[in-house]
Amino acid sequence: MRRCCEGVGLPCLFKGVGMANPRPPRYLLVFDFDETIVDENSDDSVVRAAPGQALPEPLRQSLHQGSYNEYMQRVLAFLGDNGVRVGDFKAIYENIPLSPGMPELFQFLSKNHELFEIILISDANMFGIEAKLRAAGVYSLFRKIFSNPSSFDKRGYLTLGPYHSHKCLDCPANMCKRKILTEYLAERAQEEVEFERVFYVGDGANDFCPSVTLTSADVAFPRKGYPMHRMTQEMEKKQPGAFQATVVPWESATEVARYLQELLKKKC
Repeated sequence: MRRCCEGVGLPCLFKGVGMANPRPPRYLLVFDFDETIVDENSDDSVVRAAPGQALPEPLRQSLHQGSYNEYMQRVLAFLGDNGVRVGDFKAIYENIPLSPGMPELFQFLSKNHELFEIILISDANMFGIEAKLRAAGVYSLFRKIFSNPSSFDKRGYLTLGPYHSHKCLDCPANMCKRKILTEYLAERAQEEVEFERVFYVGDGANDFCPSVTLTSADVAFPRKGYPMHRMTQEMEKKQPGAFQATVVPWESATEVARYLQELLKKKC
């Protein structure tokens, strides 16, 4: 027997004989981190721990030398040289503000957790992401987090590495989110978990790359006015219909929650 739970936006449940095992999640929800879950770029946030809350000009200019990931390795080494340690980093990451409406979106997802498999793909670093998600009380919502490896060495310095190598010409050398998402979906399909729809919430150019692979059943949620949003608009102008997913721009994550809520109500 199929019936809807009472309450707005609550999931449909199947009850009956032979349903002891929980059904697999129906939807995959993919989040970016910087300027999506949190309202800042966390790589910029850590600069607050530097002397005078600023980097030396030669270090800032070195941004143009090599990859961005390598630049951040130099920034973290500089911070380590100036006595910034695990507690300092933890405090900074924990205090980065969530983006507007994000607490409400997470509250909605928590209530409907059995319908959504949630992952995070970010070009930040694992330590910072985990610190913030735990502080916000939402770490347990995420099945998997894909980000650049980071750890504290014997000196107490926060060190950073690249996530992987790839052949995508549109993404930074250390991470292609399209490759990560494609491989994740293939892995889950091998485990006999296939999703009705994929939802992608992001803001940056590196979020546009994976969103191009979404199908007409899927939904891209680009943050309004940010690179991902502009790139979807430009693609639609140049190649109408080439971007297949439904595009739902957002200023507040409550707009994402509202869209998902309406979807669940229709399903019921």
